[in-house]
Amino acid sequence: MTIKQISIFIENRRNALSELTNVLATHNINIRALCLADSSDFGIARLIVDNSEQVQAALERSHYIVKVTSVIAIEIPDESGSLNKILKVLADNGRNVEYMYGFTGRKTNSAYMIIRCTDIPETEKVLDKAGIRMMDQNELVNI
Repeated sequence: MTIKQISIFIENRRNALSELTNVLATHNINIRALCLADSSDFGIARLIVDNSEQVQAALERSHYIVKVTSVIAIEIPDESGSLNKILKVLADNGRNVEYMYGFTGRKTNSAYMIIRCTDIPETEKVLDKAGIRMMDQNELVNI
């Protein structure tokens, strides 16, 4: 059960991020989660949104370089040690986490993590076997 993540390459310059968010705002796109990574010349904005196809099309029309990637979204208790337990399950089962980022939603006592791992189908099996709740793209609207 994966969700779609939008990765956008942006120049590392003044106003580049606000120009990106302006495109999203113009198209009434709500960002559910955001992660930024940068180097001296460029950055990568990773977004979780309700409708990845709409976002991809809008950004490409605005001349952004966009890549859609499958990632896993999990719901975890919003309490100390929850993330560690999940990372231990993944490590104990040979899963490599390439990157991750978190966000919260409207629900209480829950946090959400976006995880990009090698071999997503196998990682999903590991998480499912451990009883870790994964979310699908449709659930994002109600978070």
